[in-house]
Amino acid sequence: MTSLNPVRLVSAAVLLAAGFGLGTVYSATVARAQSATKVFELRTYTAPDGKLPDLNARFRNHTMRIFKNHGMTNVGYWVPQDAPAKDNTLIYIISHDSREAAKKNWAGFVADPEWKKVAAESQVNGPITAKITSVFMDATDYSPIK
Repeated sequence: MTSLNPVRLVSAAVLLAAGFGLGTVYSATVARAQSATKVFELRTYTAPDGKLPDLNARFRNHTMRIFKNHGMTNVGYWVPQDAPAKDNTLIYIISHDSREAAKKNWAGFVADPEWKKVAAESQVNGPITAKITSVFMDATDYSPIK
């Protein structure tokens, strides 16, 4: 059984995101939107047993669009391949124009009436997140994505 090492997870997600930046996965719009002040946010959600499908559905059907409405750029979403994390973990990276913009974006997001409704409806059978971690990151000067 492979244990979940947060440092290795962050490193893998960052390397994966950088690797995708070399390919055609990113649309031209996202690539052009990158600037020297852009800040990336790596978020890891741990779901209670059996709730990862509900969490993925909420992101797929609602959250990504609402993020976009609040100035957040969806960079990528992943689930681990190995147990036990593969059954309860969602990892994603979004970007903001700056750290200050991130504060504003999140404030608008959590106050959004549509988000409040979606969050309540998605948790009618109990919470779908048990733990959320966030790491703000700057792209290096040699990163393909900046």
